[in-house]
Amino acid sequence: MSFREKAQIMDSEQIRRAVVRIALEIVEKNKGIDDLILVGIQRRGVNLSQVIGEAIAASEGRSPAMGTLDITFYRDDLSTLGPVPKVGKTDIGFDINDKVVILVDDVLYTGRTVRAALDELMDFGRARKIELAVLIDRGHRELPIRPDYVGKNVPTSKREVIKVMVKEIDERDCVIVGEMQKD
Repeated sequence: MSFREKAQIMDSEQIRRAVVRIALEIVEKNKGIDDLILVGIQRRGVNLSQVIGEAIAASEGRSPAMGTLDITFYRDDLSTLGPVPKVGKTDIGFDINDKVVILVDDVLYTGRTVRAALDELMDFGRARKIELAVLIDRGHRELPIRPDYVGKNVPTSKREVIKVMVKEIDERDCVIVGEMQKD
């Protein structure tokens, strides 16, 4: 299977503006950043949470605590990932009890990744509140999960694929839509 790009729907400046807006909305809704924690879901959610943290620091003079979450072993489709799934790093080196945790991911689709992230996060304690920030919400939910902060809503068909590309991993910042095709 190969990915065929159809269109670029966000460039680096559009991503930057969306992320800054999300950061400001987080600060406003939570009346500051006291007791606030950003947790990025591996892989690209981590990069986006770092950029959100930098935008918060620019407006508030300091950044919130930051963590990373790898949901591989919490997925409901783990058996389909092959005999040796690629596992990233989970790093939550602080107490989340009675804190406001902002989960950050690149694309919200069925809701299953977020469900897995919530399951794993519960192993670290009982947050006062958990909110969800995503760069792209593409619809097609299979679970009752809704984001609190959205960079862009992108209606798609189920056969389409949204790819968020970040410079640290993909050498460029953009969001593209395309389709998977048989080779």
